[in-house]
Amino acid sequence: MPRPLAGIDDYPRVRLGHVPTPLDAAPHLGAALGIELWVKRDDCTGLAMGGNKVRQLEFYLGEAQARDADTVLITGAVQSNFVRLAAAGACRLGMDVHIQLEERVDDADELYRTSGNVLLDRLLGATLHSFPAGEDEAAADAALERLAGSLAGEGRKPYVIHLGIDHPPLGGLGYVVAANEVMEQARARGFGFDAVVCASGSALTHAGALVGLRAIGETMPVHGVCVRRDASRQRPRVSKRAAELAAMIGRSEVFAEHDVDVSDEVYPPGYGKLNEATHEAMWMAARCEALLLDPVYTGKAMAGLIAHVRAGRIAAGSRVLFLHTGGLPGIFAYAARLDPWLSGANA
Repeated sequence: MPRPLAGIDDYPRVRLGHVPTPLDAAPHLGAALGIELWVKRDDCTGLAMGGNKVRQLEFYLGEAQARDADTVLITGAVQSNFVRLAAAGACRLGMDVHIQLEERVDDADELYRTSGNVLLDRLLGATLHSFPAGEDEAAADAALERLAGSLAGEGRKPYVIHLGIDHPPLGGLGYVVAANEVMEQARARGFGFDAVVCASGSALTHAGALVGLRAIGETMPVHGVCVRRDASRQRPRVSKRAAELAAMIGRSEVFAEHDVDVSDEVYPPGYGKLNEATHEAMWMAARCEALLLDPVYTGKAMAGLIAHVRAGRIAAGSRVLFLHTGGLPGIFAYAARLDPWLSGANA
């Protein structure tokens, strides 16, 4: 079992995930890239098709229970994995959930709006609300607060999971814990890693993994691949979140700003939009390992890993850990966009 990290037990937590998740070798994909590749399978966290947000929600919903909340409120993109898992966690704990869906993708089709995570949100009984903006975190949070106030006026006890960076990164503690977990798995096999690669969006997974690794003495680079915003905006976000998380566990000394590594070369044309690098990464992972990646997060993260290897930023022969953060329902929401490319790839 992973060793406990001092400070983590100061925060309420509920157990929602199937952990430890597997650490799987990916020998065929690794050979194609000239590296030794391992995958931390956080797509296998178990709750409602899994994903990285299960680990984060253990802390958010732990706090919600500690406050005796009966209703959870959360905001996210139309195809957000986080809101789907918040709905699932609320179901598991006997709570209601209100989901606010933001318009972040400007070319959304009908399938995007009804399939994938949206279908699961509805199946899980969430009350859905629409929010017209997709790039205004403060306004999205303010809308949630107004809704929470209305529910409180009806006698409910709401708990808001905020999106904005001005609120504590409680969910990031899930990846401080996960970093310890995966290194225990690696040590049991007698090795470590030369590099770690993950998607960098809200920054909680990226920052949590970075702080968690440094807190246990691991010094390998953690390469964050931008999926939500470009590197100039993402780098300070990761820095802020990592500094906050290090302070939350009483280990401020383990984080230094120069440790933040983000790249945005596979990010264009923007959040939730496909590109050839992501197509290639999804195809290679599926054909080499039967490893399914989603178009928004893990597909772009793997595209970033491939770009790092090809550019020599990850050296040939390196042992690399890829953090698979899930998001698989999104594949179905993108079926119409993937089909023309798949038809060409299979011709």
